[in-house]
Amino acid sequence: MPSSSRTDSAPSGSPLVEARLRGVAANPGAPSGVLLRLLDPSARPAWRTLCEGRALPAEVVEAVLAHPDRAVRGAFARNRYVPPEQRGRLVDDPDALVRARLAGGPRPRFGTVEALPPDVLETLMTARDGEHPDGLLTAAEIASELDFSQQIPHEFHRRMLHHPNPGLRAKAAGQWLWLTAAQREALLADPEPAVAEAARRHRRHLDPAAMEADLPEQDCHARNLLLINYAVSPAVAQRCLTDGRDLSSLARNPHTPREFLTRLARDPDPDVRERVAARADADPALLAELARDPVAAVRTRALLHPLPRTRPEQRAIDRIIGLPAERVGPVGEMFVEPEPGWYEACASSPEPVLRRVAATCSRLPRDVVQRLAEDPDEDVRHILAYNHPLAPPAIVLDAFLATPGQRPYLLTLARLPRTGLGPLLDHEDPEVRALAAADTGLAGPPVRELTDPDPRVRRAAAANPLLPLDLLERLLSGPSLPDGSPPASASVSASTPASIPAPVSADPALVEGAAANPALSAERLHALLDGSGLPTGGSRPVDTDR
Repeated sequence: MPSSSRTDSAPSGSPLVEARLRGVAANPGAPSGVLLRLLDPSARPAWRTLCEGRALPAEVVEAVLAHPDRAVRGAFARNRYVPPEQRGRLVDDPDALVRARLAGGPRPRFGTVEALPPDVLETLMTARDGEHPDGLLTAAEIASELDFSQQIPHEFHRRMLHHPNPGLRAKAAGQWLWLTAAQREALLADPEPAVAEAARRHRRHLDPAAMEADLPEQDCHARNLLLINYAVSPAVAQRCLTDGRDLSSLARNPHTPREFLTRLARDPDPDVRERVAARADADPALLAELARDPVAAVRTRALLHPLPRTRPEQRAIDRIIGLPAERVGPVGEMFVEPEPGWYEACASSPEPVLRRVAATCSRLPRDVVQRLAEDPDEDVRHILAYNHPLAPPAIVLDAFLATPGQRPYLLTLARLPRTGLGPLLDHEDPEVRALAAADTGLAGPPVRELTDPDPRVRRAAAANPLLPLDLLERLLSGPSLPDGSPPASASVSASTPASIPAPVSADPALVEGAAANPALSAERLHALLDGSGLPTGGSRPVDTDR
C-alpha cells in the first residue's frame, strides 16, 4: 500500500484517534476501499477490530491473507465472524504463531465453534516439525491447541478410524476408551507400523496392570485422569479404599471392579455415594438402597435415571446436573450421543433436571422446543436458548437478561432480538442498556444515552444510525479531535430533542461509536481516515459496494 503525506496534524497515537480508527474498522457500512486503508501500519490500533472482530468483504479477506505482518494474519485466524474455510487458508502460513492461532480457534472462546474443513484438520493434525522454517512452536504444540479448540467435530474423529492418511488413523487410537472391540482390533492389525504401535500404546488404558504401573503416587491431573477413565486393578482399588483417597474418582470410573462398588456405595462421603448412584451399570439392588439414602442429592440421583441406563445417557446428565444455567452455556456434541428419542422422553419428565438435559439437544423437533420454551423452570428455558436454533427470540432475550456470563455468546446469535428494546433503556445493567441503545427501531434517537455513565452504552448509542447527522458530526469533529473536516454545526438540529444536552467529542467511547455509525457515507469515512493521518494510497479507491 503506497504511502503519501499526512493530511493533517492529528496525533496518530492519541486515544481519540485510535478510538476513531477502531470505530471505522467496526463500521458495518464501511466499503472495501475504506477497510483496505486500515491495513496500513499506521492503523495498527484498529487491526484487531478489523481482522478479528467482524465479517469482511472478499477483497479485504484476500488482502488480509496476503498481509506481510503476522499480527494481521494472526488476528484473522481467530475471527469467529468469517467462514472457517477462509480462516483455514492460513493452515500453511509460514509463521508458527499464526498457525497456532488458527488451531486454537476463534476468540473470544465462548459458545459453539464451527468446525474447520477436513483438509485443514488433516494438515494440522499430521504436520511434522521441519515442514516450515519457523520453529518457534512444534507441530505437536500446534496440534494440541487444535485438540482443545472445539473445531474438530466428532464425526471427523469417527472417520479418522478408516482415513487413508495413516497419521490420522494413529490419532484415532487416542479414542481407545470409546471404540468398539472390532475397531480396536482393526487398529492393532493396521498394516502401517505407526498405527499399530499407537494402538498398542493406547491398549494400556484397558490393561489394569499397565494402569497400576503408570499411576503416579502424588496427587496430580494424570493420577486423576487414570483413576476416572482407565482400567483399575483390584490392588489399586483396595489401596484407594484403605487410604480413603480418590474415592470419588474411583466411583465414577466405569472400569472399577464391581466387588468394590458396594463399599463405595456405603462410604461416609455423600459425593462418593452419589457417584455410584449415577453409574450406568448400577446394580438394581444397590440402586434401591441408594434411593433410600439419608442425603437428598444421593436419593435424587438414584431415582432420576431409571434402569436400564447407557453410559452416553449418564454423561448427558453429568454435564448438566449440579450446574446452574449461568455456567452451563451452549453444550457441544458428545463423542457418543444418546438417541434423540431419549432426549424427547426427558423433555416430558416431571424432573426439571431431565428437562434441562433435554434442552441441551439441538435436534429436538419444533413441538418439543415450543413446549420447553414455556417450561416453568427458567434454567430449562435458558439452556434451550443457548442450544437450539429454533429457540423463540423471547426466551433468548430473557436468557440475555438473566445470565450475564453468557452474553458474549448470545450476542453472536441472530435469534437474539435487536429491536423492540426501548423499555430496556432504563435497565440497571449497563450491558442491557447498551443492547437497547443500539436498537434501530427506537421511537427516537438515543441522544440521552450519549451521556450514560457507562462507556459501553455511550458507544452503542453513538453508533445508532437514528442519530441526526449534525449531532453525529459533533461527535466526530469537535474541537478536541481536529480532522480537517468541514466544521460541524454549532448547535443541535431541530430533529434533536432540545431538552437533551448534546455531548462533545472528547470521549473516546463516543468517538469510536460515532465512527462505527453506518449512517456515515464512504466519503466521510475516508475523510476520517485522512484526518487520522492514514496514507491515501495515491488516488482514492472507488467504493462500488457503498
